[in-house]
Amino acid sequence: MPKELPGFYYDAEKNRYFPIKGPIPGSSKKRKSPPPTISTKQRDKGKCMESRSNKLLHVRELCGKVIASRKGKINFQMEYLKKKASYPLIWKYDGTQKVVDSALEHLTIDLNMPEGLLETDILLTGGMNGSLCLFEVGEVGQEFNQGVKCLPDRVWPLKDGYAEGSYDSPGHVWRPPGAFVHMSSNISCIKMYQKHPAPISDASLKHVLITTLGAESSGGAVNILNLSEPLDLNSSRPPLRRRISEIALFEYTVWTADCSRDQKQAVVGTNRGAAMVDIETGVKSWICRSKSDIFSIQFDNLENIVLCGLRNGTILPIDIRQKPGDFSGRLAQNRIPCHSNGSSSRFKNSARDSFQIKGKMYHCNKISMPSSVCCLTSLRLYDQCFLASSMDGSIKLYDHRLMRGAIQSYEGNINSHSRIQLGVDPSETIVMSGGEDHHLRIWSIKSGELLFDNKFMDTIPSVVRWLKPEGLLGVGKQIQGAWLGSEEGLFFMDWP
Repeated sequence: MPKELPGFYYDAEKNRYFPIKGPIPGSSKKRKSPPPTISTKQRDKGKCMESRSNKLLHVRELCGKVIASRKGKINFQMEYLKKKASYPLIWKYDGTQKVVDSALEHLTIDLNMPEGLLETDILLTGGMNGSLCLFEVGEVGQEFNQGVKCLPDRVWPLKDGYAEGSYDSPGHVWRPPGAFVHMSSNISCIKMYQKHPAPISDASLKHVLITTLGAESSGGAVNILNLSEPLDLNSSRPPLRRRISEIALFEYTVWTADCSRDQKQAVVGTNRGAAMVDIETGVKSWICRSKSDIFSIQFDNLENIVLCGLRNGTILPIDIRQKPGDFSGRLAQNRIPCHSNGSSSRFKNSARDSFQIKGKMYHCNKISMPSSVCCLTSLRLYDQCFLASSMDGSIKLYDHRLMRGAIQSYEGNINSHSRIQLGVDPSETIVMSGGEDHHLRIWSIKSGELLFDNKFMDTIPSVVRWLKPEGLLGVGKQIQGAWLGSEEGLFFMDWP
């Protein structure tokens, strides 16, 4: 029997010893992998992230989860949505001229039908001529002989680049009898609010806030449209007029408004400042007095701060947790001068513009845009961020925590004096706006990349309303997209 020698093994066939330099032939035993080593850079990664600048903070918040590609690190879902946004399908509805160039709201309500309650989509539209219209979307209107049926006609792309049957038409919209009201003056804003949280029995309770601009002989007004009870569109009684009630009347021009989620209060922007209105009682109180008109107003996500966009280009954040002032008071606690921005628009500022604040400014910060602020939109997913546009065509992304300058800009829009709304999709990936050149433009919110820039109407696309994530009901298939409004009428944008 051969002896065992350290470092050698015995081969019986060759009757000799061989040195052990590696695994023995035929052996299945695997060598253990060395333990992974952690570099100093990886070990200190968490510490480095805490010390990064505010710029990296926004990169983290805006990018979210990323994947590696030949382009570098990208968010796959965002890239997919950006590609779709570049190739939309757009329809125009006949018979809707001059009723949707001022305000637009899309919501789901219950209808009284012979077979019981039926859930359907409706559009509430407002015109600069004071018209308030209700349109039913889908197939419900086919059961009635009266009313106006508006059919869609595809206007983009002009040449069919899609295979036949590869896209779904959004279907017709139907205006029932009595679903048209002429308000006292131009409609300046339509905003929906819903009780939150709502009892189970009141889960569908809905009201709509409607403001009118005012005329030379009278000021603007704040109205409530009650949609808590199911509508009966086949009734001889008008479905709109009897449901509208005026809750507050102003001596001033009412340019804009926003409402809280708990349906208890609204903030109203006028030509003399911003006011808070108790929706249940109609009691008014000032939160900001100004000689510069407030063209846009917006609650932040927590509803502790109200963003006010002024004619002179200032974006002023007001902390409303302080006790508001008496509506008849002068509010002379703080006076901050605001100088004219030199705008050549018909909304030109006065060099003596100033505003007085009751309460306090949020972090004592304000933003100055190049010209009059025409739209403010808070972002829900990005928490502290909001979009703002001004009448020189500028569209920018700001952060409440960094009120010194924009963190993103969106180039190419054309404007000089028009109040044009911004539209943000439910995923908050893209933002769209119309221009005075009658173009509609779409940008990536994160990168600022211009995704779509085309003209398919002969008027300004002034209002935008996106569908909810669940899409459009009553058309057989689920459709997601955005409603567009102009003096030319109602449009719908979808993606195949």
